[in-house]
Amino acid sequence: MKLLVLGATGPTGRHLVDMAVRSGDSVTAFVRNPDALGDLAEGVTPVIGDATSQRDIAAVAAGHDAILSALGRGNSVTADGLFTRSSAALIGAAGAADVSRLVWLSSFGVGHTYAWASTAQKLIYRTVTRAIYADKEIADERIRNSGLDWTVVLPTRLTHGPAKGTFQADDRLPMKGNPTISRADVAAFMHQAAHSDEWIHRSPVITD
Repeated sequence: MKLLVLGATGPTGRHLVDMAVRSGDSVTAFVRNPDALGDLAEGVTPVIGDATSQRDIAAVAAGHDAILSALGRGNSVTADGLFTRSSAALIGAAGAADVSRLVWLSSFGVGHTYAWASTAQKLIYRTVTRAIYADKEIADERIRNSGLDWTVVLPTRLTHGPAKGTFQADDRLPMKGNPTISRADVAAFMHQAAHSDEWIHRSPVITD
């Protein structure tokens, strides 16, 4: 497949790009700073752009089979409108470029999934991540109403641990405590979802 990856230099995006390249996909890495790709640069086509600019994304999106967004705020708890602005730009660009498949990384606890969270998770979601999750909720609903063949991926707390390959994925999963999943496993799921029809128009929760 020919994949366009947003957030390619982030901690989850790097895993996603590496996996896609090793799987034989043709990867366009949409980045602000191509130098940040480091050793991944040789296997991809880097394109400099702003993920909140519809014009920038539309300029490169045509001809791709799917767009995967691994955009994140890193360690910041400030939303800065990243997800609302990038979702609007991406939807407009995908429509203009006639690319229907979109895999979008969000978080468990956003929107309606807050009700399914454990007590420990809810405490974090209504305090530490409150602003970011509010921004993500608007973006996620916009994606779901976009008319695209979307998948909104909802991982529990992300870690930098190695891939286990034994994670759970379903439309709803029971929660206890503050469960985690590695970014490497999240990337593996996103890559798998892009190559399958199984998760189209679904919002899978994933966790170890």
